[in-house]
Order: sequence, then structure tokens, then C-alpha cells
Amino acid sequence: MKPRWRTVSWLHKPVIALLAAMLPASIQAARAQDYPSRPITIIVPLVAGGSVDVVARALADRMKTTLGQPIVVENIPTAAGTLGVARVAQSAPDGYTIGMGDQTTNIVSSLMNPVRYDVLKDFEPIALLSTSPVALVARKTLPAADVKQLVGWLREQPEGGTAGSFGQGSGPHIIGAAFQHLTGAKLRMIVYRGSPLALQDIVGDQIDMLFIEQSNMVSHHRGGTIKAHAVLATKRSAAVPDVPTIEEAGGPPLHVMTWRGMWLPKGTPAHIVGKLHAAVIEALADPAVQKRITEVGQELVPREQQTGESLAAHHKAEMEKWTAMIKAAGIKTD
Repeated sequence: MKPRWRTVSWLHKPVIALLAAMLPASIQAARAQDYPSRPITIIVPLVAGGSVDVVARALADRMKTTLGQPIVVENIPTAAGTLGVARVAQSAPDGYTIGMGDQTTNIVSSLMNPVRYDVLKDFEPIALLSTSPVALVARKTLPAADVKQLVGWLREQPEGGTAGSFGQGSGPHIIGAAFQHLTGAKLRMIVYRGSPLALQDIVGDQIDMLFIEQSNMVSHHRGGTIKAHAVLATKRSAAVPDVPTIEEAGGPPLHVMTWRGMWLPKGTPAHIVGKLHAAVIEALADPAVQKRITEVGQELVPREQQTGESLAAHHKAEMEKWTAMIKAAGIKTD
């Protein structure tokens, strides 16, 4: 007859094995409950008041309720966005530093400038958020009723027309170069630190035209302080239905859609990515958040696209698109 203690030990082996198997899941659950335990920072590598900043602040206001911690939005509008993106890449992968960006900060800037990060490999995508087309706007006093007349006017100017840019390799610079390539018009790029300052000079008749995200020009268009010649899209926008597409206005088939996404540093644990994604989805479903975003001319992507996987796929496709656009426009990269 076996000693009783051996029998008991044998009977407990399945229980011990089960407990051992459950331990990692228990630790994971405990860690998920512990996060977040302090304030979170969202890095916006662009100026305050711009399209990315608007979305970041709308989400931060709602997500802090879900996550139970303050969320601070920090703007780093220098070096064409590369400084802010680098800050996120170099941050600890603990969920306390989040990056918000768009096609300029997370594609164009890395193609046009020497950077020490890979925008496709060094970040954990959380969600694709919103989109809006680029618009072609001009000062009200410019003598052109549509894009076709604008191109004619630009060709007549000995030194070309003036167009706002956010620096070498910025979105407006590349789109402007593509526009020149397609139309034969000549533009002189005037550099600004962001959309608000460039729009201010459009309103003040200091520059002739600007390629800008629709969401940044909606209030000026509604206020009648600028001419909105076209949206660079294949169909009109619900936010400004009176503004024609670029082909309708007599321009070339130049189509550019802006978008916004949210990332974490590479290596952030899956439970943290998941918790932040859930908080983002909850925020995007809030009617108050939706109103703030749509009021400025942005459209939320469909619910099924508000995922990290969708952001990663879209990011890759957009990288290929902008690379081809830069090459076609004959722009040299650093």
C-alpha cells in the first residue's frame, strides 16, 4: 500500500499543472489592470490647432475618462515632424507615450529627411482614425474663377505665383511640385511653420495659393475669407459640397487624401496596445467626439477600419503612393 502522502501528491499534480498554466494569464491580467497608473502623453509632431491636433485633443478628453488618468497633448512642430516622431520611437514601450501623426509626419518627412527610425517597423499601430481630402485654396483677390483660369494666370506671371509650404519635402511642397509637373505652371514656395500661419497670409493677400487639408480650411471657406477652388478628390466632400473636384474645376487628375493615425513605440506589450485601442474605439463612438471631428471637415473611417491592422496596411500603401509622387515630381531627397 502506497503512503498516503504520495497518493495526495499524485492527485494534486493535475491541479498544480493547471495552476502553472493559468499563471501567465493571471500575470497578464494583473498587468492590464495596473495600466495606466500615471499620466499619458500624446505627442503631436505638428502645430497646435491643426487637423492632427484637433483629433488628438478630442480623443484625449474622452480617453482620460475611460483610462482613469490625465492625458497631456504635447506639440513638437519642428524639423518637419521628425523630432516628434523620433521622440515616440525612442520612448519606453510602456504605453505612456503615444504618437499621433499623418501622411506628412509619418511618411513624407521620413522620405525627404535623414531619420534614425523606420516609420513602418519601429512603431505599434493602434488605429486609423480619420480622413479628409487636400484642398486648393487661393486669396480672394486673385483673378481666377476656377483651377483652369488659375493655371492660366500662373503661367502669365514672370516669376510664377506664390504658394505656401511647410518646408522642403512637406506635403504642400510635394503636391505643389506635382501640380507644376502636371500643369506647366510655375510656383514659388513660401515656407511657414504650419497651416494657421499660411492661411493667415492667404486671407491677408500675402501669398497666392495653398494646398491644404480640407479640415484646416473649412472655417475660412464658410466665412468667405478665401477662395476654395477644388478638393483633390474624385468626388465632392460632404463637409464642403459646394467646392468642386479638381477635374470639375478644370484641373489635372491630382488626388491626395490626408489621414490620421495613432501609434506606440515598437515592443509595447499587447495588453497595453489592446487597452488603448479599446479606449480609442470608445472615444470615436462618442457623439461629442464625432461632432468635434466632423465639424472641422474630417470624416471618421468606418468602424471596421479603426484598427491597428488597417492602419498598418494603409500606411504601407500610402508610403508607396507618396514615394511614386515624389519621384514623378522630380524632387530630390536628402
